[in-house]
Amino acid sequence: MRRRRRGRLSTGTIGLIALAAVLVVVFLGFTKHIPFTHGFEVDAVFQSANNLRTNSPVRIAGVEVGRVKAIKPEEGSTAAVVTMEIKKTGLPLHADATARIRPRIFLEGNFFVDLQPGSPSSPVLDSGDTIKITQTSYPVQLDQVLTALQAPSREDLRDVLDELSLALNSKPTPEQNRSADPSTRGETGAQALNDSYADAGRALRGTAIVNDALLGTDPDRDIARLIDGTARTSAALVVHERQLQDLITNFNTTFGALAGESANLQRSVALLAPTLQSANRALASLNAAFPPTRAWAREILPGVRETAPTIEASFPWIDQTRRLVSPAELQGLAHDLRPAVRDLASLTRASLDLLPQTDLASRCARDIVLPTGDEVIHDEFDTGAANYKEFWYTLVGLAGESQNFDANGQMVRFQTGGGTQMLSLGSATSSTGQLFGNTVGVPLGNRPVYPGKRPPYKPDVRCIDNRRPNLMGPASAKSDPTPPPPGVASASRAERRRATQARHAAAGPYTRQRRTP
Repeated sequence: MRRRRRGRLSTGTIGLIALAAVLVVVFLGFTKHIPFTHGFEVDAVFQSANNLRTNSPVRIAGVEVGRVKAIKPEEGSTAAVVTMEIKKTGLPLHADATARIRPRIFLEGNFFVDLQPGSPSSPVLDSGDTIKITQTSYPVQLDQVLTALQAPSREDLRDVLDELSLALNSKPTPEQNRSADPSTRGETGAQALNDSYADAGRALRGTAIVNDALLGTDPDRDIARLIDGTARTSAALVVHERQLQDLITNFNTTFGALAGESANLQRSVALLAPTLQSANRALASLNAAFPPTRAWAREILPGVRETAPTIEASFPWIDQTRRLVSPAELQGLAHDLRPAVRDLASLTRASLDLLPQTDLASRCARDIVLPTGDEVIHDEFDTGAANYKEFWYTLVGLAGESQNFDANGQMVRFQTGGGTQMLSLGSATSSTGQLFGNTVGVPLGNRPVYPGKRPPYKPDVRCIDNRRPNLMGPASAKSDPTPPPPGVASASRAERRRATQARHAAAGPYTRQRRTP
């Protein structure tokens, strides 16, 4: 009997067990969650929790897939972080998943979270990840609508309408008229806007052509590609949220700078019309240049295709060149070239003085000597050839007459002639005085005219600074023959004959004229 009493449970122990069982049942009944276990959890950041409560349902396409587990404020902002526990039926969730707080039906009351799992191509979210605030939304409440147009907002709206009325109804100033287009001078903004409707037809026609071109050639595929590109762009913007915020900030700064330069912006708008006209001409020229450009592009395609084989063919040459410029080869080459480089440097220094003189000589020959030699002299001996050719013909003739020479050099023999016409041969260098000679015919004169003295020689004047001589000018005219000195012309014919015979007897049968070697 004593052993049986020891094996029984006491009344207190049974009461504690019953109390624990009741607590477990009550906990499971109210929390509907098994302790020390949890499912897939994901956080979503909302701008406002908006009457959302713990245990509010989470639905995908109207099917409940989870519950709101916790709601807490986000640190450092006015947003709320909603923790949701998702069942396996609502998985997987992707990085581009979206969440909206929507009101439940009247009989259900409160709100629920409408979850969109995202596209399969996006990365899969893990338990504990967060859906960003840019991918969440909440319904607008009536109080938010009523507070949208408070006193400051209404004043700002009134200011905008006042400024718009002033811009459309005010008359332009004289300065604004001078800078405005002639067709809009003296008109208000509203009148000018009404006048723009006259050109709206052509402008809208161009816009319609552009819109039609934007439709593409395959509406089904083009729209699909457009939607896909828009989705990828939006996804990139979501990923780069910080850069997007910086872009908006910089955009605001840019517009602030434009507002500060409103006067310059107004002048720029006034110059926009002539700029567009110039742009139209430039685009027309560019459009005309496209056909040759397309033809050139087609012609260059074979060359482009041959570029790769050409590069491959040049590899052996590059390999040989690399070997030639290696240190082993360049050291010997540099040693052999050192004397030549030294002499080349001396030549280069000397050429600094030579080249300017050579340049002056070349310019003199190009601009003065050669054009003068190419000029044709039209006289009674006109051959139609350039005068430099006639000069060389004369030298050839003199060379033919100068075949005799002795120890003193070459000489020319002239046979004395006779006639009735006496000529003065100029002053002699010997004691014989002035010399005279006879010719058969009357002399034609001198060409060119002897000016009576030698022309001045100026060594300090460069050749290229002189004017090109005019070979057919006044100085090239023919002059009268030089008259004999006084007294000679009045001598009798017999006296002139005796003087001639005396000169012939003294000089011998031939007169020899030597040239200094």
